[in-house]
Amino acid sequence: MNELVSYLWPILGAAGAGAAIGFEREFRGRAAGFRTHILVCLASALLMLAAARQAEWAFLSMPDANVVADPTRMAHGVLTGVGFLCGGVIFREGFSVHGLTTAASLWITAALGLLFGVELYTLAIAGTVATLAVLAALRIVEARIARQTGVDMVLRYGRAEALHEDDVRALLSEFGFSLKRIGWKQSREVSEHVLKAVGFSPLKSEALAARLRTIAAVAEFEITPRDD
Repeated sequence: MNELVSYLWPILGAAGAGAAIGFEREFRGRAAGFRTHILVCLASALLMLAAARQAEWAFLSMPDANVVADPTRMAHGVLTGVGFLCGGVIFREGFSVHGLTTAASLWITAALGLLFGVELYTLAIAGTVATLAVLAALRIVEARIARQTGVDMVLRYGRAEALHEDDVRALLSEFGFSLKRIGWKQSREVSEHVLKAVGFSPLKSEALAARLRTIAAVAEFEITPRDD
């Protein structure tokens, strides 16, 4: 029973830290949310607990062998493995890459689980508070300052009706958008401009959409503000 109680605090701490960070990601509607962050942090803590108590493992060493436990090797393995999991939430759409912040939150959640696993509670709690401050508190600061937001756009035309690139740049500039990249897609029936632009918040996306509806050459369009 005493052994079980000694495991209780690192397990509860890891689950609590994962839940706090996961709640923020869940609230933002990200791919990896509440349960995922709890499981990552809990798994990291359990593996580190096992590595830190390697002397208690049930195995037979060879005669005259000197077994040296090195828990840091477990930490390296956990963080490497979580890196593959993080890769699953990062995806590319057009010119934009999404999911980087969620991947970083998974990675630091695993690191916090390792700290709870070796019972460095003060450092683990401080790391959890700092992580929540970065994810939640800094978002409030960002909302109060003028900042540029990335926007992905697609303009579709008839095969021979595409606007000239200079006209597209002038149109976007009129509504406060700065064009960063422009790409082409061409099929037998449709031409497309694939655009990456930035603009200061609040974006004039609705006004731009209203203007695009009046341009006969534009058959369809997409305007997607990008928020990681």
